[in-house]
Amino acid sequence: MTDIATLGSLLRLARDTVANPREGATTVLTFAPPRQALWLMLALVVVVTMLLGFVFNMVAPPAPGDPAVQISPVTLGLVQGVLLIVMVHAIHRIGAAFGGTGRFEESLLLVIWLQFIFICIQVLQVLAMLILPVLGPLIVLLSIALFFWLLVNFIAALHGFRSLGQVFVMVILTLIGIALLASIILAILGVQMPQGGV
Repeated sequence: MTDIATLGSLLRLARDTVANPREGATTVLTFAPPRQALWLMLALVVVVTMLLGFVFNMVAPPAPGDPAVQISPVTLGLVQGVLLIVMVHAIHRIGAAFGGTGRFEESLLLVIWLQFIFICIQVLQVLAMLILPVLGPLIVLLSIALFFWLLVNFIAALHGFRSLGQVFVMVILTLIGIALLASIILAILGVQMPQGGV
């Protein structure tokens, strides 16, 4: 456990996970912290993500007419925290329904690890906006593709699934459900989503 206790070790493991997601997920699952520590870790990554949201808005403020202006980083952080918990339960329960063997704590750990990797990507995006802004949109596109690639491999490693294609379909259907839930949460919070044609 001490090998992962430093930021340098975390960053190296994050790099190795991006290079080989399934092996990286298997390595992360060997650490098995207690459930209370996992909840604290989840809260920490949500808070760090909120802080990075503030930084990003200062580096690249949204245009006055941009719908993002209506949503504060705090609101987004709260919504993200809820959605991460929903994702954990979805990964655990839906995977188990299809014969998966992963435990709830393992699902929680991998979602936290996935979020940590994307915190690293957010930092790179902020640096890109400061140094070479043209790279910002490219990083966003690459991060979307990376999200699906990592998530599919994480679920396969967690539940012992062999077919990445079947896991991908399961992920897409689950994310559609989570997106619907997100729209309901935002509506309850009074956040108006943009309307109109594309």
